[in-house]
Amino acid sequence: MNALLVDDSRLARTELRHLLRAFPDVEVVGEARHADEARQRINELRPDVLFLDIHMPGQTGFDLLASLEGAAPHVIFTTAYDQYALRAFEVNALDYLLKPVTESRLAAALAKIKALPQAPGSARPAPTPLPAAESALVPLTAQDQVFVKDGERCWFVRLADIRLFEISGSATRVYFEQHQPLIPRSLQQLEARLDPKVFFRANRQQIINLHWIATIEPWFSNTLKIKLRDGPEVEVSRNQSGLFRELMSL
Repeated sequence: MNALLVDDSRLARTELRHLLRAFPDVEVVGEARHADEARQRINELRPDVLFLDIHMPGQTGFDLLASLEGAAPHVIFTTAYDQYALRAFEVNALDYLLKPVTESRLAAALAKIKALPQAPGSARPAPTPLPAAESALVPLTAQDQVFVKDGERCWFVRLADIRLFEISGSATRVYFEQHQPLIPRSLQQLEARLDPKVFFRANRQQIINLHWIATIEPWFSNTLKIKLRDGPEVEVSRNQSGLFRELMSL
């Protein structure tokens, strides 16, 4: 997997290059300090993945992506600003790493590339803004951080820390810590993107994080009632109760 580092900070490029040494299947083939230089390097080196900063002199990382034609590398954003996370996923970025980048988050980002059906080096369409339902097809792991916005309030939260998704009118309520913001997503959109080993569709209204289960009780008509840690009780539908027993049994 060939990587190109695009960042106006020499120190940031050096630190990321150092972190990537822990991954022998990744080779840093070049660096760029700004969008113009990055376009030239992409045409010359044909990297499989861009580690791309957002704020750079001249054009931003988003400007760079919008200018690419034809086949383009996969994109992992590396930035000190969390407010661009939603826009990053709208242009189909694979991940969004906040500086300082840690080795564990870097490993999770690289794992997403390896999980893709396309082999490194194969062409893919240039990143373009996608509707929410399509961008939701990008899979997420429990350790990924997601951008949650409700009105004027914003959070950047690990999926592992979200214990429940629950339909509320035409939106979905997200339960984490003491917060319960609403997001304009359906459970179907979320379910397509969440790891099924961690998140389970309990019924038509709720998706639970299996790691947050405190107790499980038999309930009416062969269903189950689940109590979440620091959260509400959830009644599992009859069909999903059977599926839950199959998934969780030895």
